[in-house]
Amino acid sequence: MNITPYNKEQLDTMLFIIDYMESLSVSQLDELRNKITDYLAFRKDVSAFFERHLNIICMRKCYESKLSACCTREGIITFFADMVVNVLCSAPVRRNQIIHALKNNHSGNKCVYLGEQGCMWQVKPIVCEMFLCDSVINEAFSGNNGLKEEWEKFRRQEKQFKWPDKPVLFDELETIFIQQGFSSPLMYFHNSPGLMRIKKQSLPKA
Repeated sequence: MNITPYNKEQLDTMLFIIDYMESLSVSQLDELRNKITDYLAFRKDVSAFFERHLNIICMRKCYESKLSACCTREGIITFFADMVVNVLCSAPVRRNQIIHALKNNHSGNKCVYLGEQGCMWQVKPIVCEMFLCDSVINEAFSGNNGLKEEWEKFRRQEKQFKWPDKPVLFDELETIFIQQGFSSPLMYFHNSPGLMRIKKQSLPKA
């Protein structure tokens, strides 16, 4: 099977997560789901904000014009925790669509996860959810300080899940799987020098 390095690391990570979750009991899965409850509530609020205020702008500027530079081929950063959350929230048929795309989509200039109906993820990567281009920011927030502050509040909330100056969900989810003997290039909270430095600086001084 001819598969790009990007697709392979995404596919290997997703398949391991699925295999591991299928080995868990119902109570163990429930425990894992409970860990992401607050995060899913946050994502629901962000999605509702996007639908109310930004969706029409983004559709016109990117999707309808076919000029989008957001969903470029191999340009999407996915955290390991993004994969865990998406697998937990996705039905098998949705997971299989992604697996098929990763195994077979090797050409074109669009993100492997972008299908005819849009993003294949049930809970898309946080980088995708929170990215707004300058053009959208200028059109949506210009002259509307209230809307801009609401978005900035979401950006601050985002850090509560993925900025490791304190214990955060994304780091915790990686740790759970590391303790099961799994390693993935997508485990940035244990591989990225920048994120590891933030964690180290947050430790109490001896």
